[in-house]
Amino acid sequence: MSDAPTPSTPAPAKRENILLNLACNIAVPSFVLSMLSEPKWLGPVWGLLVALVFPVGYGIFDFVQRKKANFISIIGFASVLLTGGFGLMKVGGLWFAVKDASIPALIGIMVLWSQRSSRPMVRELLFNEQVIDIAKVDAALDAHSSRPAFDSLLAQSSYLLALGFLLSAILNFILATVILKSPPGTPAFNAELGRMHLLSWPVIVLPCLVITMVALYRLLKGIEQLTGLSFDDMFHQPEKKREAS
Repeated sequence: MSDAPTPSTPAPAKRENILLNLACNIAVPSFVLSMLSEPKWLGPVWGLLVALVFPVGYGIFDFVQRKKANFISIIGFASVLLTGGFGLMKVGGLWFAVKDASIPALIGIMVLWSQRSSRPMVRELLFNEQVIDIAKVDAALDAHSSRPAFDSLLAQSSYLLALGFLLSAILNFILATVILKSPPGTPAFNAELGRMHLLSWPVIVLPCLVITMVALYRLLKGIEQLTGLSFDDMFHQPEKKREAS
């Protein structure tokens, strides 16, 4: 028997804190823009700058914690910088509408375009190795000769994801044009930015989240049919469960 040490399993990447994400990217910036941008508090310029500190700071913190950046995080960071730049340049609300619509539209285009590459974005967004036991799924696909059917299933999931981002782009544009009515650089305009930021969760994020969940369910259900694996078998098992089995 060999005494060579067995290679240790790499520690799983840290999961993102969803509550902290929502607080830093939605709740706190919305509060600052809506309540603290009056001249008697921070004023419109400082109110906008302080509101931007939280999403930018969270992006840096999350990168340091998880040692991982992805395409969507970079686009989100650029969106924050554009929001700050437009606010300080006092451009009209139409520019914010175009910016807010172009970001998800660009992501949707990249999801579709990445289908031509060896690493489609759907694998990062849905078929993610941090959650799904990809080695086990790949082995089961090969054993059942289901690889072509799985590739088709993955493509369908990409189309659903792209549809979700397209819906987000349309809703973003409508929301911005309806809410942003005041002159740029005023406390009223910053308050409208905060209101738009706050409403983006129920109006935009939730419908897109539903589409993403539908795409994920269809993908997992399709894998179950193609491989014979149960839902539990597809996911990485906790360490204690693996030791007990």
